[in-house]
Formats: sequence, C-alpha cells, structure tokens
Amino acid sequence: MKRALKACIRTFGLSGLILAVASMSAIAQKKYDPGVTDTEIKIGNIVPYSGPASAYGIFGKTMSAYFRMINDNGGVNGRKINFISYDDAYSPPKTVEKARQLVEGDGVFLIFAGVGTATNAAIQKYMNTMRVPQLFALTGASRWGDPEHFPWTIGWQPTYRAEARIYATYIMEHYPNAKIGLLFRNDDLGRDYILGLKEVLGDKFDKTVVVSEAYEVGTPTVDSQVVAIKTAKPDIFINIASPKYAAQAIKKLAELDWHPIHILAVVGASIGAVLKPAGLDNSKGMLSANSATDVTGPQWDSYPGMQRFRAFMARYYPEADKSDGFTLGAYNISTSLVEVLKRCGDDLTRENVMKVVANLDFGIDTLRPGIRVKTSPTDFYPIEQMQMLRFTGEHWEGVGPIIDGHAEHVAPSR
Repeated sequence: MKRALKACIRTFGLSGLILAVASMSAIAQKKYDPGVTDTEIKIGNIVPYSGPASAYGIFGKTMSAYFRMINDNGGVNGRKINFISYDDAYSPPKTVEKARQLVEGDGVFLIFAGVGTATNAAIQKYMNTMRVPQLFALTGASRWGDPEHFPWTIGWQPTYRAEARIYATYIMEHYPNAKIGLLFRNDDLGRDYILGLKEVLGDKFDKTVVVSEAYEVGTPTVDSQVVAIKTAKPDIFINIASPKYAAQAIKKLAELDWHPIHILAVVGASIGAVLKPAGLDNSKGMLSANSATDVTGPQWDSYPGMQRFRAFMARYYPEADKSDGFTLGAYNISTSLVEVLKRCGDDLTRENVMKVVANLDFGIDTLRPGIRVKTSPTDFYPIEQMQMLRFTGEHWEGVGPIIDGHAEHVAPSR
C-alpha cells in the first residue's frame, strides 16, 4: 500500500493521490463471494415445473417475472439479478443434481426458494457443507429453523407445525367435542402437521383424531383414503395435501355427498390451482389459514400493496391465472430476498447474507395487517402468524383475529 501511494504521488501529484485513495477505499469496502460482481448477482432456484407437484411451477415463473421487474428498475444496489431456475420434477435425486449444477457449475451466490420438503431436505447437508445459503426454502417443515446444526438454511413461510397449532387452537375453541379425520402426506410435511396438532390437543389427541390416512407422492389418487376416513364418521376432515391430491379429496367428498367441517392446509389452498379444478361449489365453506392477503378478495382492492402486486402481474406475468394465490406467495418471498440483498449493501458475502437474514424485522404490505417478517440468530422462522379463513365460493374471507402459531404461545389441552 505504501509503495502504491508513493507511486501515485510521483506520477499524479496530490490530486491524483486523493483520487487513488478514494478508489482504493471504495474497492476495499466491496466484498464479494462467487456469483457476485459489480453488475450482477446470480441467484439459483429449483422448482417442480413438471411431475406430481407441477402446480408449484408457478412460483418459479412468478419469481422470474419479479426479478425482471427489479432489473428493469435498476436492479439491487445497481446489480442486476441473474435468476437461474431449474426443474427437479419434485424428485429429490434430481434436486441434488440441480443443486450441484447451480453451485459448482453455474456458480450461484445462493439458492433461493426451492420448493418442497423432501427435495429441500435432500440438499440441506450439501448446502451447509458447501457453506452456500439455502435461503427461504419454500416448505413449512420445522427442520429449516435449526441454526445450531444447519446455519446456512432458513425457511420463510409459517411452519406446518405452527399452522397445525393454529388449526387445533381454532378447533378447541369452536368445536371442542368434535372428532377429527386426517388425510396427510407420508413424509416430513405430513408428520409436522400431526406434531403441531398433538402439541395443542395434548392428551386429547388419541381420542379426538379417530382416523388418519396417509398417501405417498406419486400415488394415482387419494379416493380410497377419503372413503376410509368417511367410514370412521369424523366431524372434521383435515386435508393435508399438495394441490393435485387436495383437489382430488375435495371432489371425492362431493361425490360421496359428505359434508364435514373441512380444513384445507395452506399447501393446497390456491383457488386457481386447487379449488377451481375441484369445483368452487364443492369448496364453499372450507376453512384454511394464511399469512398473506387474498389475490381474489375484494376487501384488499384498495390496499396499495395489492394494487402494486396486480400492476406487476399485469405487466410482467399477464398470462398467469389471476386467482392462483401461489403468485402472491412468490411475490412476497421475492420481496424478502430483495430486502436482504439491499441490506447487505456491498458486503455480498455468503456469511454476511446469513448475518442479515438472522436479524430481520420488516413488513410486507401484501401480508395480512399485523404480520411481520422477524428473525433472530436463534429463531430462523421468519413468519409464525396466520389468520383463519373461510372460502365464500369466490374468495377467502378472514375469520377471527391473527393467531400466533409459535409453540410458546399455545398451551396443550389436558
């Protein structure tokens, strides 16, 4: 450094020295890891554009549109987002292949908003071994909030356990003597929902849940499971299924002329992807929960956040189904990533990304009022509040107050 300064003084004089020092200072302040330059940030993504969960492909398409909007407006701190999104067909081995391609081949800065529980689980150890952020995994499994063992992985949406705790709290308040039948996916997703129910129902769980039927991803239909659940005559049917199977279950209930209190997990609660194919009349009166506003709800028409979202969709993704709530989920999570990158400034190292991610507290004006994105170094669950909803036949309508699904805020029944 001293030799460089002396050279500058001899060559350019005092004015040259001032410019050189300023330039060196600016360079010194910029810290980059692979995938980042002065003009670009490479972001990797893995989504099932094909296969049994292809309805989730709209997440990747919406995120791609969102980053085109960001780039058209100058990027993030002057850097354009290079969004590289691959299809894994919801197959964990393919997810591993695509993650390696993104990290070791494409040289992305981080992997963002990968979709699926089993698929994200398949790359969790790899991402942490490589020390590459697995940021805002689009799955509510509770395993994404374990900074002690997996400091490079964090989820985004309310966990399935938190969501299930909210359903159980609602049931205990409004239907304390009801019997429950469960349809669930036989993996971490389904098991997390069951754990959440147990945490609130406590000793009553075994007596309250009179039947539970599992299904595997890739199975043709869940018709037989629904019939078996109906045979047990529960008062409440909890439908814990991804879009294809959630729609099948709704249709089957209609065919059976069975009308229990029907709770639909948020993973299958899109109007466009699930309720329309299943039949809006068949879906009327169902309950669910969400932290986001409803893309079809007229009560949100005057909200500036919803107006901006609809303007974005009209310009950058006009061909999308306007009733598919997954588009708003993709918009919200992309907004969160941009917020993180802005806060990183010119310190775009993977380590700094995780420091920023571990200290968030901000609102998004397309989340339900009162819900914020909050984390800490020991709390990697960004969103833990939801509101119960009822489907009117046209849109989701809020039912009751915002409920906190954090385990500390619910007490088990005895």
